[in-house]
Amino acid sequence: MAHEGYLWRVKKMTANSDSNSNDDFERFQTGAAKYAAYLETPEGRLRLDLAFANLQEFLTQNTRLHTLDLGGGTGSNAVRLAKLGHHVTLLDSSAEMLNIAERTAREAGVSELIVLKHADVGQLPNLFPAESFELILCHNILEYVDDPCAVLRGAAGALRDSSGMISVLVRNQAGEVLKAAIKDGDLGAAESNLTAEWAHESLYGGRVRLFTAESLQAMLLESSLAVTAERGVRVLSDYLPPSVSRSDEYDRIFELERKLGSRPEFAAVARYTHVLAHRADRVHEDPVIKDGA
Repeated sequence: MAHEGYLWRVKKMTANSDSNSNDDFERFQTGAAKYAAYLETPEGRLRLDLAFANLQEFLTQNTRLHTLDLGGGTGSNAVRLAKLGHHVTLLDSSAEMLNIAERTAREAGVSELIVLKHADVGQLPNLFPAESFELILCHNILEYVDDPCAVLRGAAGALRDSSGMISVLVRNQAGEVLKAAIKDGDLGAAESNLTAEWAHESLYGGRVRLFTAESLQAMLLESSLAVTAERGVRVLSDYLPPSVSRSDEYDRIFELERKLGSRPEFAAVARYTHVLAHRADRVHEDPVIKDGA
């Protein structure tokens, strides 16, 4: 039997709107099915698969981690991690997302390894004791919060000393420039995106924050987090011509994206920036991150 601390349960908590706009988050309260469907598209699958492959690169095998998935939504990453034997706490403000995550985990047979918390990421410092987790996922959540630094600081505080790792995935400003020019043929938007802090995201029709390498590095530094590695996610797949099937050629596209995403010159213009980081006070060998990583 699993330790009672990891038995399947949904913890209802009062949402705190101090750090998140109601308008920005309404899309996630009622659009979980739409989001789940997006993750089944080639674009959604690539975002998930590439980021997860990057993460696995830096995890030591046969080590079971206490993991926190911030804004984990429908549970795609949580279930993958649980299948590897990790204990995962998934935190999300959308009850609808959590209902899908519960069903997905149950169908995958990993319910005993996943805990669901219904809460806002702005509550993070009050939800868990300090240094509770060895791995924290912060994928595509900083784009939507009012204060990304506050979320990162909370995550750093919840990270187990300097031996843990945080995985951060954000929308890349440079990628929005290329998307506007190449995919949309909108030169005005491309020029505007060179300095834009926000962009329009198509799934829900809302706004999304953009990050530059400099702005993300500054936020990590302010949060006492040091970069272990940086990767690009979805460098060219969004711009492939119709003659290339994103479904039939998915495996080839994935492998090419993996190669491009690991090269700084290509990662710099990817749609998403993926950073693996640790607390800046790391002074000893890291049992979470692979040797030599």
